[in-house]
Amino acid sequence: MKSVRWRFTLFGFCLLLAACGSALTGNVTGSGETIPPYAALPSSVAPIPEQVPSELSIAHFAHMRLEGTDFALGDILEENTAYTRYAITYKSNGLTISGIMNIPKGKGPFPLIILNHGYIAPSVYTRGRGLKREQDYLARQGFAVLHTDYRGFAASDPSPDVREVYDAAIEYSMDSANAINAVRAANLPQVDAEHVGMLGHSLGGGVTLNIAVAHPDLVSAFVLYAPVSSDAWENFTRWRDRRDDKDRTLSVLGTREENPQAWDALSSLSSLKNIASPILLFQGTKDSDVPPEWSDFLDAKLKALNKDITYVSYEGEKHEFIPKWDDFMQRTTAFLREQLTVE
Repeated sequence: MKSVRWRFTLFGFCLLLAACGSALTGNVTGSGETIPPYAALPSSVAPIPEQVPSELSIAHFAHMRLEGTDFALGDILEENTAYTRYAITYKSNGLTISGIMNIPKGKGPFPLIILNHGYIAPSVYTRGRGLKREQDYLARQGFAVLHTDYRGFAASDPSPDVREVYDAAIEYSMDSANAINAVRAANLPQVDAEHVGMLGHSLGGGVTLNIAVAHPDLVSAFVLYAPVSSDAWENFTRWRDRRDDKDRTLSVLGTREENPQAWDALSSLSSLKNIASPILLFQGTKDSDVPPEWSDFLDAKLKALNKDITYVSYEGEKHEFIPKWDDFMQRTTAFLREQLTVE
């Protein structure tokens, strides 16, 4: 009975503090508007982790309490001689996230690879869509492959965030990081979740880079495949402000010229010094979606910081590789095997 009273009292306390949100978060923007709070209690008190970041910054993401739980293998979607493909779900800070997992046949345990897909409209997205070729290839090479759908996609819960403010994919980064935490908590005998690689394409490259700078010890090797910019402002102006008529980002954050501090705080670019694991970066020179100059810039920045970066530029390749795809996957496999100490 005491525990019931405590939960009720805590819930009431959360509501009371939420009503005083601006005083709690202090997240006042360049326009003077305050972003509504989502963390009602300080982290030292709150028993429930934030489902959306109360502060839109990489530094806040780095200090968020992340909980991945309740990992479950669902229906078998496909079975072949090399691996079994499962529908999966897990909890990401309390939200249900769907996805797929390919588990190779054999003794195992197999090192875990997390795949982060690029932008696909939620209205047409289906479970496990995106990076299908890579899912199959890596599983056939002896990796347990988890492709997360992110919140708001397929059978995942929608995001509770109603602010309509660009977050540089921090919420998706929460879900990707929590996929690792959930698999680790599940203790699957076929999966080695202590040796983890991560591959992200396009938007998913931004998700991957967010994790590399904010949670550098979570993943042992990163593969960036035609990633979006490490500068949040460049991504916002290229896509978000054209895609969403309801977007309030400029009224809340202002432009980079008006409020450079907010945009720097939201950009992985400002935290590249935190990267601790090797990065393999791929880019096509004829990519019409992601400007190749963004990868050129990232490579130069990481080299200036003496980070372990290997950059492969494919002449003539577009946003999704075709002629050089086999070489891309062979290099990726060799890199992951070396970094994850796969025999």
